[in-house]
Amino acid sequence: IVIPHISFTKEYLTMLIAILGTTISPYLFYWQASEEAEEEEDDPNAKPLIEAPKQAKKEFQRINIDTSVGMAFSNTVAFFIMLATASTLHKTGITEIDSAAQAAQALEPLAGKYASLLFSFGIIGTGLLALPVLAGSVAYAIGELLGYPVGLEKKPREAKVFYGVIAGILGVGFLLNFIGINPMKALYYAAVANGILSVPIMFMMMIMSRNSKIMGTFTLSKPLKILGWMATIVMFLAALGSLL
Repeated sequence: IVIPHISFTKEYLTMLIAILGTTISPYLFYWQASEEAEEEEDDPNAKPLIEAPKQAKKEFQRINIDTSVGMAFSNTVAFFIMLATASTLHKTGITEIDSAAQAAQALEPLAGKYASLLFSFGIIGTGLLALPVLAGSVAYAIGELLGYPVGLEKKPREAKVFYGVIAGILGVGFLLNFIGINPMKALYYAAVANGILSVPIMFMMMIMSRNSKIMGTFTLSKPLKILGWMATIVMFLAALGSLL
């Protein structure tokens, strides 16, 4: 933990981009932006911050707390997942996980014979939390791209394409259970794809966020520019290394 082993091999960098891809994912950009837009539309007193800059301080405080708390929890959970797996499965030579049952073994020192049950509750809870976000983000992106009404506050008949995309994604996910795809490898390669796809999105966000024609008076401060470009470069190098 204190002195991590770093290796500039394709396998190491692919795993690194997969880890980064679970946190800095394209769907999160769409989800948070879309939810912020919906909140502004639902509040009759709220306006776009470019038009009402006086509202910015309160809104940025809320967004900052929301994002900071969320990222703290997600990174803490991710850290202990890796710690538990490394100190149990990896320690005994298990480096390939092909099923949820194998993954549940990492919890045996804590939960004993109830490890599988505990892991099952965790998977179900995570699924119920993640499905609306994952499927909803794609539905937002497709609906906005094609110019159709979007939003979870709308009824299905008011946003047929939006809810149709969500239903289609859930259907595809359900069918994957019956065509022999390894779920653990699917999760891994999905995280890798997320990490790689995040790079151009982050690059465009950094370009847009310094453009006063787009951002008005809310262009990025110098510290945020530095941090943003550092994160983008790290993502780019990890993605490049995983592809070479």
